[in-house]
Amino acid sequence: MTNFKPFAPWAWQIPEHFNIGVACTDAHLNMPAAENIAMIVEDDKLGTSQITFSQLAGRTSRFAQILRNLGVGPGERILIRLPNSLDYPTAFLGAMKCGAISVPTSTLLTGEEVVYLAQDSGAAVLVTDKAAWATLKDQLHDAVNLRHVLLSGPGEVQKIEGLDVQDLDSALAGIQQFEPPYPTRSIDPAYLVYTSGTTGYPKGVLHAHRAMIGRTPASAYWFDFAKEGDRIMHSGKFNWTYVLGSGLMDPLYLGKTVIVHEGKNDSNTWPRLIKKHSATIFVGVPTIYRQIVQKSDFTKADVPSLRHCMSAGEHLSDEVLTQWRERFGVDIYEAVGMSEFSYYLCQTKSRPIRPGSAGFPQPGHKIQLLNPDTLQPVATGEEGMICVPDDDPGLFLNYWNLPEETAKLRHDGFFFTGDYARYDEDGYIWFLGRRDDIIKSFGYRVSPYEIERVLKSHPSVADCASVGEEVEKDKVLVVAYVIMQPGSQTTADELLAFGREHLAAYKAPKTIYLAKDFPRTKNGKILRRDVNPSIAISKSTMR
Repeated sequence: MTNFKPFAPWAWQIPEHFNIGVACTDAHLNMPAAENIAMIVEDDKLGTSQITFSQLAGRTSRFAQILRNLGVGPGERILIRLPNSLDYPTAFLGAMKCGAISVPTSTLLTGEEVVYLAQDSGAAVLVTDKAAWATLKDQLHDAVNLRHVLLSGPGEVQKIEGLDVQDLDSALAGIQQFEPPYPTRSIDPAYLVYTSGTTGYPKGVLHAHRAMIGRTPASAYWFDFAKEGDRIMHSGKFNWTYVLGSGLMDPLYLGKTVIVHEGKNDSNTWPRLIKKHSATIFVGVPTIYRQIVQKSDFTKADVPSLRHCMSAGEHLSDEVLTQWRERFGVDIYEAVGMSEFSYYLCQTKSRPIRPGSAGFPQPGHKIQLLNPDTLQPVATGEEGMICVPDDDPGLFLNYWNLPEETAKLRHDGFFFTGDYARYDEDGYIWFLGRRDDIIKSFGYRVSPYEIERVLKSHPSVADCASVGEEVEKDKVLVVAYVIMQPGSQTTADELLAFGREHLAAYKAPKTIYLAKDFPRTKNGKILRRDVNPSIAISKSTMR
């Protein structure tokens, strides 16, 4: 067993009153950070724009006043469908400053999907850009609570009957004075994010203002913030909870500069922007890191400011981590989270990265691995459900308008995540995923993440997904679906042999399917339940 220095004790300090919008903007006024750059947006069409903390504080306060003048009260929902832009934090944080609930959504959603979210959330205001409005405006007749629309970006304002439609910039310019922020309590609702639901419709996950404080262990142990001057380049879109936290709330709360991009991107985009803006921290998903090491020529010499990298969303392969270290001289630290409970497991600089492991629960988050039937902790090495104490400030409040769904997963003093993991003897946690994802083959329980980690280490594999395939009644085989690198000459038979070489016999895939793409969520995650032979272009089976 390896002896590690224990993590420092963590004591939560949760004030009675707290507001995320204020904490990320006004809290920096009259401080050295006030005139520092809060955010830089690189837009392919509109160019580079930026805003200081003092400017963002004023802009979000004016947005809050717009809502008050429209008659929007505390607790009402503000639906936000915007590209990465300065208007995103303006709306997201400004809504919370007047006590309203921000509802971030993806620009990838169809008009029909946006209408559903407007209906389900009961949004009073929609904030979107003019290009999207052109496709949305004729579909909103069923969103009966929607009263106002604020339009961002260049172009004309297209009015429609029954809704008050205004230009956001003009509305902001018209606010000369604004009231103080609404005195929200830390337990009051702050933002509502939507995630895939079991009914086929997305379900709302409601977070309190205290969630910002609940995220601070991630800032201390996953990030590597210096005392001053950090610049965080994030490759994602603000609508995703991963980016809302690590690319917006966390850095702004601590007075750091955030850099984001809007437009088309390729493997050269991120190193180029890191270099241009002297970013010190880069945050992405494994696909981005894989593209950079495989399709660009950038090295550490090109990005001398870069000193810390972070990844989440899916597991990073050992091969990409090794290549990244060789090219850029820094590690990539992974984390695990969910819509209901942000990032609570992570690798950290104070302890060696153990490939395949999710690292450790962050101090302050008293995670337990329980047998869900007995509610007893499992032994080291045994599989248990990840359970979160019900009083953790980072935990969501409830599922929006779904009390039965909330009660099903929040009871007996815990939130039952549905994800399984095990501890090793050194305290590292090994994430196994949802029980539905775990493959049961010939009496063995196989984690698809372990198989995917190994296959992704093959230089010819661009992406892969492992699932169980029932070939006859009660006979399930481990199989893998693989997307090959362009121009690769590696065969599926060779990948089968690679699996046998690097995995125990019961884990090694028995069939390799080659595919062009996978069914995915709007945020790019693989929809494992929809991965089946219909997406394959060829296959090879172990003889």
